[in-house]
Amino acid sequence: MSAGGDALRIAHWGAIASLLALIALCLLWETFLAPLRPGGSWLVLKAVPLLLPLFGILRGHVMTCKWTLLLALFYVAEGAVRAWSDATPSRHYALAELLLAWILFASCALYVRAPRPGTRA
Repeated sequence: MSAGGDALRIAHWGAIASLLALIALCLLWETFLAPLRPGGSWLVLKAVPLLLPLFGILRGHVMTCKWTLLLALFYVAEGAVRAWSDATPSRHYALAELLLAWILFASCALYVRAPRPGTRA
């Protein structure tokens, strides 16, 4: 396979993996690991917007990756703010969210920019 096809496949799988991991982290963080209130909080609903691009990312739709780029930035911002302001257990999850959101952003950007097989560069 060509270098462009390899980059496309790696970016696609990176976007899938980081999106699924970010969804899992958001759900676990706000229900069991370190919720704002004992027993869970309504912040668990922050995982809902991540479900919107899931099927489009799984199918490799370029337009879905384009608007997921913008969505990922909200999670980058939230992770950065909570990593700076939260106490220790939650701070580690915020750093993980920040990392996963950056990976999602970078993977979607690479997927959008990668040359498609059968097209001229």
